Amino acid sequence: MNFASDNWSGAHPAINESIARESAGMAAAYGASALDKAVEKRFDELFERKVAVFFVGTGTAANALAFASVNRPGGVVMCHREAHVIEDECGAPEFFTHGARMAPVDGADGKIDPLNLERELSRFKPDFVHAGQPMAVSISQPGEAGTLYSRSEVEAIAAITHARGLTLHMDGARFANALSATDMSPAEMTWKLGVDILSFGATKNGCWCAEAIVVFDPEKASQFPYIRKRGAQLFSKTRFVAAQLTAYLEDGLWLRLAAHSNRMADHLRDGLDASDNARQAWPTKSNEVFAIIGRTKAEALRAAGAVFYDWNVPHGMHEILREGEMLARLVTSWSTEQTDVEEFLRNLGTAD
Repeated sequence: MNFASDNWSGAHPAINESIARESAGMAAAYGASALDKAVEKRFDELFERKVAVFFVGTGTAANALAFASVNRPGGVVMCHREAHVIEDECGAPEFFTHGARMAPVDGADGKIDPLNLERELSRFKPDFVHAGQPMAVSISQPGEAGTLYSRSEVEAIAAITHARGLTLHMDGARFANALSATDMSPAEMTWKLGVDILSFGATKNGCWCAEAIVVFDPEKASQFPYIRKRGAQLFSKTRFVAAQLTAYLEDGLWLRLAAHSNRMADHLRDGLDASDNARQAWPTKSNEVFAIIGRTKAEALRAAGAVFYDWNVPHGMHEILREGEMLARLVTSWSTEQTDVEEFLRNLGTAD
């Protein structure tokens, strides 16, 4: 009954087998192998256009180096108040950009509100040097609240972003989960809506340590090889990242894994809705579920073997908790078994 994080899950057997196949013999280093080039071409096919792809080891590196690639003196990245890049990356974006700042933007359901974005950007006057200058807007798909931006929401944010000559970045640490919860293709969720750079995550969904930075206009990525090298993310044996992504993308494995994860989360959501002992804090659509549980019941669940994190109540939502209650985050993964969900719900008091 482990719902702590999809980061706790292991690697899918197909990923392990792909790495094992590549472990013998010799191959060109630093991204020059035939396998590296084949995976880069696969990304072109996936996104229905020529893209520039750079493998890195962590999602934090992907986000931080993406920002570094578009940084300006006094640079500012606009993001949601509770986005991962501002709350959970220990200042890595600021460090790798050599001092850029993350500027919070409010919005319900963990998503940037376009009107609030317009308002916050208007505070930066082009001739007021002291405030610095915006360089990018970052959205997460799905966001920290487990919610998804709609097509129209991304388009509205992209229009505001591009009108000011800024870059729109998408943090896709759980990109496959977002796709599986919609009817969109990878292209439709990203560049066709105005996204310029994507942090493409795979580690949470069955890989070991495989992330990629996807730049949708390769002409704007000419300096990225140097940025990645300077950021200590150019691995000599990049073929082992490529091997993971080869298996991950083959025959739609990545989407099948995410779809399973989402289904397990749906099962949890249904159980919470049927429970008298807990309830959903807000609706979600991906593999993260936020539950309000009595503290006594939460302790009993943990004593029975359930693993999950206490979660901070989002800004402006403290009224959702009653006396003696807590907010829990429950995350499913590609390896979550239905029996784990059913056991959790039995202990919660909702399953048959």
